[in-house]
Amino acid sequence: MKLVSWNVNGLRACIRKGFLDYFRDVDADIFCVQETKLQAGQIALDLKGYHEYWNYAVKKGYSGTAVFTKEQPVNATFGFKDGEKEQEGRIITLEYDRFYLVNVYTPNAQRDLDRLPYRLRWDDKMRNYVKTLDRFKPVILCGDLNVAHQEIDLKNVKSNIGNSGFTFEERGKMTDLLAEGFIDAFRHFYPERKEAYTWWSYMNNVRERNIGWRIDYFIVSKQLKTHLKDAAIHSHVYGSDHCPVVLEIEW
Repeated sequence: MKLVSWNVNGLRACIRKGFLDYFRDVDADIFCVQETKLQAGQIALDLKGYHEYWNYAVKKGYSGTAVFTKEQPVNATFGFKDGEKEQEGRIITLEYDRFYLVNVYTPNAQRDLDRLPYRLRWDDKMRNYVKTLDRFKPVILCGDLNVAHQEIDLKNVKSNIGNSGFTFEERGKMTDLLAEGFIDAFRHFYPERKEAYTWWSYMNNVRERNIGWRIDYFIVSKQLKTHLKDAAIHSHVYGSDHCPVVLEIEW
């Protein structure tokens, strides 16, 4: 089974830059996207063989998530609990026979850290949410988690300590999540691989020089450890300031 996650930074713009070519070529069983920046009815995709699940933000042109899946899930929920009015469209949970898939777009703490307290409460809530799911079935959590966990996960360490996405608080919340029985799939396979990034600023030549951050993840229950086949970063794929990340599982 192949799963893909990609923050597309505006799905309509990404489609103009080759999204559908990549989508067809990668042939994922489950394809998750974040930051769709869409409202219902603003796009019609011809994704034959896929079921579509969308969570739209109330605010226009902001946030939003979607999942395209070949296998129809047993159940789909939006937000942290069924029936919750989730204003920013950040969470989709699909329940399958063998696992839960949680596609998430984690809030950014903002450049001035104005939203850091909200972000840290979100992290606590997400950790408790996936822990609860994990009691019933293994969890695959994926998406833009807006944190570089370790120093190896970004290029310019010293100049970014304390900045949004690399505060000690945000990094600590990721450590707390992994300590609850979850695995960072990419680091499971490649614990010492450097310069493996998933996001680059749009500033001139930053991506070409690979001055980036790894902030897009597949986080999986330890129960799935023996089923993990590989994890990859498709940094060659353009169309967004993020690139796709991939997880392969054998059942």
